[in-house]
Amino acid sequence: MKKILLVGAFFIGMISMNAQTKEELTTQKSEKQAMADAAQAEANALQAKIDALPGWRKGAFGTIGGSISEFSNWYSQGAANNSSGNIGFTVNGFANLIEEKFFWRNSLNVNLGWVKLDNKDISTDSDSFDSTTDVFNISSLYGRNIAKNLAVSGLAEYRTTLLDNFNDPGYLDVGVGLTWTPIQNLVVVVHPLNYNFVFAENDAIFQSSLGAKIVADYTRQFGAISFKSNLSSFQSYESGDLSNTTWTNSFGYTLWKMIGVGFDFGLRSNRQEAANFQNVLLPAADNKLQSYWLFGLNYSL
Repeated sequence: MKKILLVGAFFIGMISMNAQTKEELTTQKSEKQAMADAAQAEANALQAKIDALPGWRKGAFGTIGGSISEFSNWYSQGAANNSSGNIGFTVNGFANLIEEKFFWRNSLNVNLGWVKLDNKDISTDSDSFDSTTDVFNISSLYGRNIAKNLAVSGLAEYRTTLLDNFNDPGYLDVGVGLTWTPIQNLVVVVHPLNYNFVFAENDAIFQSSLGAKIVADYTRQFGAISFKSNLSSFQSYESGDLSNTTWTNSFGYTLWKMIGVGFDFGLRSNRQEAANFQNVLLPAADNKLQSYWLFGLNYSL
């Protein structure tokens, strides 16, 4: 009986020691985590001071997505023997010079995609990749500060496609007005005097005109997250048929070193492009909302 009591006391003691050890380890972990959080807060505060210093700010991030497949004698589908694939990528880059009395902000957005469907049972079927998404946009904004968050500015923005019909159409906006920066990383441009040059072979539909340019851009990289949202709109004084608006968004989350997951999507309204695609006159064009999205691996530089 004494032996049983001794053994029971021994096990109770071991359980008690393990419980105490677990509690101590949990407490130590909490203390270390609190120290790490405090250190991270200090690092974030230092980074904010660095970001506020005059000088160049540069960066780039984007998304890569794709897939490939091949079917042989898969009779349940229309093309029983086929190989297919798609690939796409985006690049968002910026180079901004921020000084006490002026700024010069430059940005680049490229989004390209290809798709292939090779039906091996049709000898005339193409086995090459065809372009799908095709977006190229570059802009340069210069401003002289007249108040803390307000500047007189000039903007040049060019957008077109690269893979198909380069510069047909191509859009070049050149204008002057004001730039407002209410918070860090947010830039709002309002240029009531802007000329929208349109380059295209079909000059019966694509026309240049005078109007107002409105741009809102928010670009931010903090920790493992990269984010960019850009709204660019031209409102023609001549006709609403000559106006256009494009809104693009890019999200990235870094999982390991410079690699992570990303998501991109964009919307566009452009009656001239709709009329050219439908081969009709401008007033008769069905201006459906254009859109694209891409999900895949993300990279940051």
